[in-house]
Amino acid sequence: MDPVIIAILLGIVEGLTEFVPVSSTGHLILATEVLGYNADTWKVFNVVIQLGAILAVVVLYWRTFWAVAAGLLRLEKLSIAFVRNLLIAFLPSVALGLMLKDQIDMMLGSPSIVAWALIAGGVAILAIERFAKPGGPSGVAQLPARTALGIGLIQCVSMIPGVSRSGATIMGALAMGVERRTAAEFSFFLAVPTMIGASTLEIMDNRAALMAGNATVGWDLIAIGFIVSFIVALVVIKAFVAYVSRAGFSPFAWYRIGAGLLALWLLSR
Repeated sequence: MDPVIIAILLGIVEGLTEFVPVSSTGHLILATEVLGYNADTWKVFNVVIQLGAILAVVVLYWRTFWAVAAGLLRLEKLSIAFVRNLLIAFLPSVALGLMLKDQIDMMLGSPSIVAWALIAGGVAILAIERFAKPGGPSGVAQLPARTALGIGLIQCVSMIPGVSRSGATIMGALAMGVERRTAAEFSFFLAVPTMIGASTLEIMDNRAALMAGNATVGWDLIAIGFIVSFIVALVVIKAFVAYVSRAGFSPFAWYRIGAGLLALWLLSR
């Protein structure tokens, strides 16, 4: 298949899955496997195009980011609390990501890990949906620092491909009593520094090959995937927030379990 078509398809997958609790990285790994491409070959591409989806968050929530930036200049408590909570939640993944980068890279090439993580994550979502009692503070700035730290620690589990960064943070927040919309939006905002950091690290590790044009997947294909993931994510974020504000996450759980079982079956053939 033409690499441009692959880049477009993977960009669509990224945009569709980055902010819903089904694991965008896991789907990208499985997609490259199903399409007959080695996941290691497209590893840098898969990480960097996530920035396209992250840009969609910045565009959709630009008023929030602008208000927080202006509030910081005026030393407003809510703006300071907003940034504090994001930093507290972000730092655990930075520390653990740097310590375990080699192990994480190894797992990124394992579709079977993705399949089992999809199933386990689906079961976890069903359990949290049944027993969690959200109804705590509404708004990212209103979250206690200990809650932000707890969400950040739970986010580290998503370094296992197939777990889902958004799934881990959203469901972790719900388990700690955060209401649905705030849990989803905190996950969106936390994705900005987290994915910028992950993409920057991946680019730096592969900068020589990328600059020389010797990378397995070059800047042209990365640019295509970036643009496609940005456009698709713009639509998905709005629809997802509207949906989870009035409904639950159970459909995503059943989807994960079905996708994981299907992947195991396909991988066994």
